[in-house]
Amino acid sequence: MLNMNQKLMKRQQDGKIIRTGIVGAGQMGRGMVTQMVLMQGIMPAIVSDINVENVVNAFHYAGITDDQIAVVDNLAEANKQMEAGKYVATTQADFISQANLVECAIDATGVPDVGAKIATDAIRNGKHVVMLNVETDVVIGPYLKKLADQHGVIYTGSAGDEPGAVMELYCFAKAMGMDVKVMGKGKNNKLDYDCNPDTVLEEATRRKMSPKMLCAFKDGTKTMVEMTAMSNATGLIPDIIGGHGIAAGLKELPDLYRLKKDGGILHQYGVVEYVNGIAPGVFVAVSTENEEIAYQMRYHSMGNGPLWILYRPYHLCNLETPLTVAKTVIDGESTIVPIDGLVSECITVAKTDLQAGQTIDGIGGFTTYGSIATAVEAKAKGYVPYGLVTKKTRMLKPAKKGQLLTRDMVELDQDTLIYKLRKEQDAMYNK
Repeated sequence: MLNMNQKLMKRQQDGKIIRTGIVGAGQMGRGMVTQMVLMQGIMPAIVSDINVENVVNAFHYAGITDDQIAVVDNLAEANKQMEAGKYVATTQADFISQANLVECAIDATGVPDVGAKIATDAIRNGKHVVMLNVETDVVIGPYLKKLADQHGVIYTGSAGDEPGAVMELYCFAKAMGMDVKVMGKGKNNKLDYDCNPDTVLEEATRRKMSPKMLCAFKDGTKTMVEMTAMSNATGLIPDIIGGHGIAAGLKELPDLYRLKKDGGILHQYGVVEYVNGIAPGVFVAVSTENEEIAYQMRYHSMGNGPLWILYRPYHLCNLETPLTVAKTVIDGESTIVPIDGLVSECITVAKTDLQAGQTIDGIGGFTTYGSIATAVEAKAKGYVPYGLVTKKTRMLKPAKKGQLLTRDMVELDQDTLIYKLRKEQDAMYNK
């Protein structure tokens, strides 16, 4: 993001403010709205949420007074108020893709099917898309990337979220000619496969979070989704289903991430991983075949090698997302996008014993959690893509706690947009 401060300042001075549309004013959207108001050259021109008070409160957090806010329920009024320079609040998510002045749509909902609609509508209306909703991206990201290319706009993941944050390290290392052996993130919460929205309710309330969101963090689903996004953007794969998830500090990683034959834990290099103990940071483990560069790495106090860790000790998630918008609109560049087709899949695991005929739920729920497998293995064994699971998904066969669910075991809701787009994507890559 070099010089982006200067580029945004110039947009401000020239009166060419980047007007964004944001869907979702929960914790992620609220912080993003507040941060964006404080920036130069960009503004959250229109924000939608099912509870419009969430939007108004988000504007208030940033110091926006009521006379600067317009609450609207029709598109013509939204356009009028935006043209007058007001901040627009609405319950109508469709306005984000339809409003005249919006250049970039941002999805901060975390709901896979909602993300599918927001992205496709915005792209077809000629607007760039920044997805803070990684849950959608890991299911139909390649489809959305192709659709954006066809319409001459940019589809991208977000800076600040772990996949975007670690992508910066990955590109930095690759640009220098280093070999990236491992790419990964720290896990923020102690892993608890048994948690559900009820067990985390008190903590979620205290932290001003959605219980489902906190549950998805604690049961590991969010980490698996993020690792899948990293994989799909780089070609790196999980070493084993779910990753190793070691508990370690930074200084231990170079030895632990050796191959098994060399005393480490890995079967192969070129993998995505997560670590308990280095949150909220992200990292890449790099190596070089060149003895002079190895000497220089040791000279620069990076350790003895042959693996060195490049580490970023923070990711600011929603607060950094506006920088991806700026990079997209000003520079015409993405932050993180899937390569051509899925490399890995976020798959579905039974959180508890499940019975035939039972309806189950998805991300952050009571009955399932996510894991990661290579796309090749997921396809061969028929593992269920986790982003396709909704509260209307029904079990056709029983499953034991911890069992990976396969497509013959469940009846998916085929009426969702993301299901239909996933079918199109599968057909696209199965030719």
